Parts: sequence; C-alpha cells; structure tokens
Amino acid sequence: MFSSEERADYFKKIIEKLKSCNLVEGVVQLGSGVNGYNDEFSDIDLMVSTYKTENVEAAKQAVLIVLEEFNPVYIKEKQFNKNIYLFIAFMENSLEFNISILPSELLNVKSPLWKVVVDKTGVVSQKMHTENEIFQNHPDKYGVTSDIAFEFVYCALNMDKELRRNNFIYALKMLENMRAYLLLAQAKNENKKLHQFKSYDTLDPSFISTYLSTYPDEIATEKLIAASSRLKGIFMEIIEQSPFITIDQKLFKMLK
Repeated sequence: MFSSEERADYFKKIIEKLKSCNLVEGVVQLGSGVNGYNDEFSDIDLMVSTYKTENVEAAKQAVLIVLEEFNPVYIKEKQFNKNIYLFIAFMENSLEFNISILPSELLNVKSPLWKVVVDKTGVVSQKMHTENEIFQNHPDKYGVTSDIAFEFVYCALNMDKELRRNNFIYALKMLENMRAYLLLAQAKNENKKLHQFKSYDTLDPSFISTYLSTYPDEIATEKLIAASSRLKGIFMEIIEQSPFITIDQKLFKMLK
C-alpha cells in the first residue's frame, strides 16, 4: 500500500509531465483529493483536456506514455464516445490513476469535487466554472434515476416472481438491486454526493445497522422473503421521510 507522501509525489510528477505536453491545454483534479484525500486507499483522478478535438487521439497517446513512465502493473483503456477516453492505471503499490482525456469544449462537472490545476489559456477555468453553474442549478445534480421508487418496486416484484420459479440466482440479483436503490434513496435523503458514491460508511449509523441486518443467513425461500420484506419496510420509512422521493398509492399497493 502507498503512503500519502508517495501519492503526493506521484501527483506532483504526473502534473509536471502533463503540463509540459504541448497537446494539453488543462488538467482538472477530481474526487476527494480536491479537499484532501479520504484515506490511504484514495485514487488520483484527473481530467486532461486538449485545445482541439482533433488533438484528442495524440493527447491520449501522450498521456499513455506518461503513465508508462511510472511502471504501472496494468493499464485499462476505455472509450466513452468518439472524443472522450479514460485510462485506469494500477501501480505496484496499489495506487490507482483514473485519467480521462477529452477536448476542453467537452469538459463537464458531475460533482462539486473539482479543481483546475493546469490552465494554459484560461479556457479550462472558464469552461469548468460555466459547467459548475449548470451543475449547481440542476434539480437532480448527480444523474441518479428520477424514479427510484418505481425501480425499487419493479425489482421487488421481479424478486418475488423469481422465487416462485425457484430461480434463486436471479432472485438474489433482484434483492441486491433493491439494496442498491435503497442506498441511493438514503444517500439522497442525507444530501450525499451521489455521483460514483462509495462512502457508505458515512451514512447514518442506525441506517447502516438496519441495512446490514437485512442480509439472509441462509439461501432459502423463507429467508429471502424475509429479507425482501425488511428491505421494503426500510424503503417505505425512507420514502416517508424524504423530501425528494415520492410513491403513488397504486405503486405503494403493489409493494405491499
């Protein structure tokens, strides 16, 4: 595992290398590192932007060369659309880099945790502040489904159906989907940052305790029915307390 000093050293070196690349217009830091990393397991998350769309492919190769200078164990490349790429790189000490490459015109804000660390023209800062204003004024900032109640009920109905078919694997999958929507609902109620939300340990302790109690101790029909019933009860309590999530009576009756 890496130390905070090692991560700071990696961060400083990669920013210097990216800044020296003539294809790079700006670099934006993302995630917990903006305010001080959560712990020794936190990644380094960056957006690297180019002056022009036609520079993205070349900039991607330049970023790859920079990453390879750190002797990573493995690098995974992903493409989100024609002009947005992502490298996920794992170092020997388990430090992870997540670096997206895109033209400056496509820079966006998906959470309040961002900071411009390189801006050669002023365009990057201007674009990020514009996107941040849009983000802050959006009624649903984090891109979470707007109908959590329906999705939860839909999974619950499917779970019940698959249990009657003795299809335990699919029933368990639906049970986990119910848990996922339950977590979203609770995080939303607590005004947590939901984009790529992983800090479940920061949720209300009483909720965490209740949530963990819903896991069955045996894969058997009656145990799964009981787990589903507990999840439904917790979900309804969250709905009753929520200023964000509603459920109409017809859907409520289906849940019961």
